Amino acid sequence: MADGHRPRWAHSRARDLDPWREHDACGVGFVARASGERSADVTRLALQALARVAHRGAAATDRSGDGAGLLTQIPLSLFHREAASRGLALERGQPFAVGAFFLPRSDDALCHATRIIEDVLRGDGITVLGWRDVPVDPDVLGAGARATLPAIRQVVLAAPADGGRRDEAAWERALYLARRTIERRVAEVEPSLEPFFACSLSCRTLVYKALLTGTQLAGFYPDLVSPDFETAIAIFHQRYSTNTTSSWPLAQPFRMLAHNGEINTLWGNRNAMRAREPALTAPVWGEGVERLKPVIWSEGSDSASLDNALELLVRSGRDPVHALMMLVPEAHEGAVEMDPALRGFYEFHECLVEPWDGPAALAFSDGVLVGSALDRNGLRPCRYKVTRDGLVVAGSEVGLVDLDPAEIVESGRLGPGELLVVDTRRKAILHNDDAKRAVARQRPYDRWAARGILPLRPTARLPDTPSLDEAERVARQIAFGWSFEDLRYVLEPMSSAGQDAVWSMGDDTPIPPLARVPPSLYVYLRQRFAQVTNPPIDPLRETLVMSLRMHLGRRASLLADRPGGLRGGDGGAPHRGRRAGGHARGHLAGRERSGGAPGGPGRTVSRRGPRRPSGGAHRNLERRSGEPRSRTVADAARRGGRPPASPPEGPSHATRPGRRGRRCLGRTPFRRPHRLRRRGGASVARARLGPPPGRGRGCPGEIPGGRGEGAAQNPVQDGHFHALVLLRRTDLRGAGPRRGSGGSVLHGNRFHDRRDRIR
Repeated sequence: MADGHRPRWAHSRARDLDPWREHDACGVGFVARASGERSADVTRLALQALARVAHRGAAATDRSGDGAGLLTQIPLSLFHREAASRGLALERGQPFAVGAFFLPRSDDALCHATRIIEDVLRGDGITVLGWRDVPVDPDVLGAGARATLPAIRQVVLAAPADGGRRDEAAWERALYLARRTIERRVAEVEPSLEPFFACSLSCRTLVYKALLTGTQLAGFYPDLVSPDFETAIAIFHQRYSTNTTSSWPLAQPFRMLAHNGEINTLWGNRNAMRAREPALTAPVWGEGVERLKPVIWSEGSDSASLDNALELLVRSGRDPVHALMMLVPEAHEGAVEMDPALRGFYEFHECLVEPWDGPAALAFSDGVLVGSALDRNGLRPCRYKVTRDGLVVAGSEVGLVDLDPAEIVESGRLGPGELLVVDTRRKAILHNDDAKRAVARQRPYDRWAARGILPLRPTARLPDTPSLDEAERVARQIAFGWSFEDLRYVLEPMSSAGQDAVWSMGDDTPIPPLARVPPSLYVYLRQRFAQVTNPPIDPLRETLVMSLRMHLGRRASLLADRPGGLRGGDGGAPHRGRRAGGHARGHLAGRERSGGAPGGPGRTVSRRGPRRPSGGAHRNLERRSGEPRSRTVADAARRGGRPPASPPEGPSHATRPGRRGRRCLGRTPFRRPHRLRRRGGASVARARLGPPPGRGRGCPGEIPGGRGEGAAQNPVQDGHFHALVLLRRTDLRGAGPRRGSGGSVLHGNRFHDRRDRIR
């Protein structure tokens, strides 16, 4: 059939299935020579690869893209040529650093920003040799990007008298400290200095990025096509903005990282980093650690925040592979064949820092090492090829650069949680097992973890509490806000099956102000959700890569790489029964009284009593109401609606040094995961005053006899922390509430039609 006679649907289907019209997140990768030999060919190949992932980004109708860029080693030949033409005192072989900045275009603001940079650098003993206006071609940009084009300048710095040539790591720390100070100084005078941004400030690496597409970068920056732009490492990134708007600062790569994906746990990670800032200590920083705060750029994207955390760990003494294994760990609990040393590494570090979880394909470099890594689910692609002469190309797709098939000696792809590293100093290509084994065996992490983590296992059952009569029990349930729906639709399925009830998708609940029945305060509060582009997670993968495991106890400084940095108990699941709960309080408190193992790490402590704890690491927040007519005040009301994970403003007990513990809620009146979340961000909890296991369904409020303690110990199999504990206690046994003993109040909360059901 001739093309002109094809049916209309055939044209539409051909367009819909056209692979060149598909967009799939960002494009990221790297090109490197394992030998460390610098050449302009590496830059050329990186630009070629960047242009071939341009379809993975986005562009407006005026050709303004979401952002693209390169991270390379400092091109020495280029800067020596520029220094000679400008009369700068930069001799060949002399170590120097380069800073790349986006600065305001107005003359006054530009002079102010430049003065801040120079004042901070000179105050730290770093000599400013001169400035360079980076040559650009604005005509390449779209109208939108051209309207926001900043002044792009580079500053050339001489090494301090006491370092640089001898210790590059120390010089990198000095430059990192100076950059953080510059950013704080600039933040004090915003927005007059917008769009100020430090793209890079390093003696090893340099970043070229702009608000455009990958095909336009070489035309915008003539430096990149110069034969003097020689490098052995080049990371490329084409951005596809999903959860943030496009801007010059948010284009990638950042200072050490380029990221394709989303960080689903972003706000929790940011708040956790902010909360641990008072406890940040490291010998390499001394008193200067205060200049590093805040660690996370509050206005950055998820990728920028991950880059901030990675940079802090690397500049504090860890190598990039070590730091990335801490922040984006692979799934290790279900990996039965994993090296014990590597398992110990992950167990040790999960007590120090929470994983930055979400779909991720990462390219990272410190100017010596370069590599790629995937998240534990492997939800973003990364393919690589290695040639006979040691050229390594890794990226989101195959065919990014033109290579002679006869020269390719290895082709492959990264699996979930795997990484590939090129070490230009050792002239080596390290695959996943080799790279991780080398890091895991730098310290006896397995011994440190075994000695510092105390597994909490059920021991002798605690004495039963006195039984309550039906009237008193119902009165207390009313005081704690129990409703008929809590008993019928939440706890009954959990008692009978040991897991959450199964609901259909959708929510026909009216908003709280329009509800016919006054809802709980918690219903008025909503949580953020992670807007992601993940494929559905099947139950098999969920079992392998997801975990309900947690650690209770004191957390030491994130920068500590020693046994004292591990303090805690392995709580297993977040909801515990009477046996494990009592064992946790008794065992952890006993460890504190005995002072812990000789020479071992500090242990956790359980403080209970009338006085307010001043530094306890394991805080039991059990609350009870003994008055028959009393009514509890929701924790959300006491906390003023502040998210549990976010530290309050100003000095308080949550942000003082030493307050690094995990919360343990005792027998608490929560029923639903949302209420537990608003309760205070507890790490472990036990339910209290649940309904009695009844003899049948005859009376509303009764639930069938459950699976008891066994049901309480079965984690929910849906990948969420949504399980509640149903305890077989004397005060929870017997028949359901009689209609004449306060049960009418409970029945008054039942909902007469589905539209009023509160979830």
